[in-house]
Amino acid sequence: MSKAQHERFKCFLATALVFFAPQIFAVDRTLSLPDHLQQGQLVIGHVAHDAKVEFAGRRVRVGDDGVFVIGLERDAPAQVPLNVRFSNGKVQHVLLKVAKREYHVEHVQGLPPKTVTPDPETAKRIARERERIVEARKRDDAREDFSKGFVLPVEGARIGGTYGSQRIDNGVPMTPHFGLDMVVPTGTPVHAPADGIVTLAEPDMVLNGGIVLIDHGFGLSSATIHMSKLDVKAGDKVTQGQLIGLAGATGRATGPHVHWAFNWFDVALDPALLPKPAK
Repeated sequence: MSKAQHERFKCFLATALVFFAPQIFAVDRTLSLPDHLQQGQLVIGHVAHDAKVEFAGRRVRVGDDGVFVIGLERDAPAQVPLNVRFSNGKVQHVLLKVAKREYHVEHVQGLPPKTVTPDPETAKRIARERERIVEARKRDDAREDFSKGFVLPVEGARIGGTYGSQRIDNGVPMTPHFGLDMVVPTGTPVHAPADGIVTLAEPDMVLNGGIVLIDHGFGLSSATIHMSKLDVKAGDKVTQGQLIGLAGATGRATGPHVHWAFNWFDVALDPALLPKPAK
């Protein structure tokens, strides 16, 4: 190769690298995740729409726009694996770094005894009702109702119980408190935190009292609990801010409030960490 040919080749190579570089490294740039992750967080990520995502032993739904969601448990370890397989066969293994949170202990007195230490018949009923909630949370629709963000089910409420706290009910150690308690008077309007489909609406469950469970797509669901009145039924489509019922003190409650629970399938997440609507 002559010196002139060599120079022309170098010029061609430099031009080719500039032209093709975005395509060569595009795969590495398609996976997008939040910079900071913590226990109890809903994580919304983006990837190539034809990629396959696996997390916590589950094949995760990827939307046509490349969006996917995962949920970090209350006690998620410091590192959790996420696997992505791209359409070209490349596999990307990512260790997500999860910040640890501190949870306090809450002592609650004055709860109805049957909701803390139930008799055998009541315990069977509680188990049946719990199974209905578990089934409702298995739904995995392609709807992206969650993409608009979430609003509080009630406005101007004082926050009582918080997510993750260890509960001691009537002196009995219980499972952690998986939700956000908003203290409001009985009869306060309760609204849908986001668009969705009502998958469960029951006025008198033992522990939950009046409950409305709304599916927001991709395995995400929210539940408002202890309601005194329900204004929706299973199968109803609701829009963000729509009236779904009234606050109360039904079920396992010492006073009027709305318990807002949020899940990714069976993983309980912190409603306080949910994304807000864009302004």
